[in-house]
Amino acid sequence: METRAFDLDAYLARTGAAPPLAPSAEVLAELHRTHVATIPFENLDILLGRPIRLDLESLQAKMVAGRRGGYCFEQNTLFRAALERVGFGVTSLAARVRAGATSVRPRTHMVLLVDLPRGAAVADVGFGADGLVEPLPLVAGSEVWVGAIGHRLRREGESWVLEGNIAGEWSDLYAFTLEPQYPVDFEMANHFTSTYPQSPFVNNLTAQRSWPEKRIILRNRDLVVREGRGAEATTVRDPEHLLEVLDRCFGLSFPPGTRFARPEF
Repeated sequence: METRAFDLDAYLARTGAAPPLAPSAEVLAELHRTHVATIPFENLDILLGRPIRLDLESLQAKMVAGRRGGYCFEQNTLFRAALERVGFGVTSLAARVRAGATSVRPRTHMVLLVDLPRGAAVADVGFGADGLVEPLPLVAGSEVWVGAIGHRLRREGESWVLEGNIAGEWSDLYAFTLEPQYPVDFEMANHFTSTYPQSPFVNNLTAQRSWPEKRIILRNRDLVVREGRGAEATTVRDPEHLLEVLDRCFGLSFPPGTRFARPEF
């Protein structure tokens, strides 16, 4: 990826990650944690009728200068640029989401494989509140717990499967292979995900944010705050309340009167 135009200092100011930086496992974990805590997972542009652009200039304008979030293709493209500017070797991969699936789904999720001195690690800042807060070594059986949520990897033929322990039991989140993917692959997947009439991102509003001990999840009118094994749920009352929730919980500010295609009130 061409990253000469990427403003690393502005990105670090946005996430709060502290330099000096070097391509180490410790720095990768710090960059990963600070990214998911400060740049929310969200699909609001789709529900405003705006195109999702994956070029670095557009991503920096939206997510760094504009203090917005994005969904997987935006999040992991931006994160890859930051990692490469620090000096990491990064390969982009494609995954099939299994969470909530009853049949095989297309490859509509972006994952990163990061080279480290002691072996590669899976990084993914674009799966929302059920996703990784810290990277996971690419080793069958590797497992990481952050707060009350665990993740682990297993082999399944030629595929790797990321499992999550979200509510006290393990379940599949997504499966991927190690075949490298290129920007054109994600342009096609992004177009499908953001425009297909039956896409969940076209039909639902979501915003999510993750810290080691806390997750905040907004799906349509349902707002859930998870801390440890406990959860507190509230309902968004009306469009004005939605704008207040987006600002207060996710740092996403929109002009008064902004209306999204979903949810319906």
